[in-house]
Amino acid sequence: QVGQVERFNPAFQAIKDKIHNPMFIETHRLSEFNPRGTDVSVVLDLMIHDIDAILSVVKSPVKTVSASGVSVISETPDIANARIEFENGCVANLTASRISLKKMRKARFFQRDAYISVDFLEKKCEVVKMKNAPAEIDDFAMVLTNAEGIKKQIYFENPKIEANNAILDELESFYEAIKADRTPEVSLMQGTEALRVAMLIIENFKKI
Repeated sequence: QVGQVERFNPAFQAIKDKIHNPMFIETHRLSEFNPRGTDVSVVLDLMIHDIDAILSVVKSPVKTVSASGVSVISETPDIANARIEFENGCVANLTASRISLKKMRKARFFQRDAYISVDFLEKKCEVVKMKNAPAEIDDFAMVLTNAEGIKKQIYFENPKIEANNAILDELESFYEAIKADRTPEVSLMQGTEALRVAMLIIENFKKI
């Protein structure tokens, strides 16, 4: 099993089954400066977690990768932005920084008639859905009318989040995979693909 602890974050665990064919994804992973780990790019230090999470929900091969990175304090990039395009048309925009004044670990997924947000740091998640409005609409309901004149009612959902120790759950998952002789939650193939995409992003820095 490859170590990707954010897969076991309770907010992501609560929301992942609600993500279906996302067409646009945006992530921000910002951290305050810490000399530890500055010998590697912010892509391998921070962004790799979001790359893995995105690849786990987008069921399509990566088509193209473009990126830019800047070294401000370290000898390796401290800030990076990447755009990943998938064969199915999905686009992911990722931002990572290790010289931020505040911490942030958020992801937003946009799909047909739904918007899903995950806060990995605060362990919160939210789903905003749009459905065809019923014939009789409650006075307090939030309703939008699209370009075709169809009324859509907006629904808010806060999935139940089970408090957990993500690192412990990760280790238990690995143990259970060995015990049951099954593929682990984060397989070697998935870990390799996340690393491959991360290296493509880093290679793009050299083209700037």
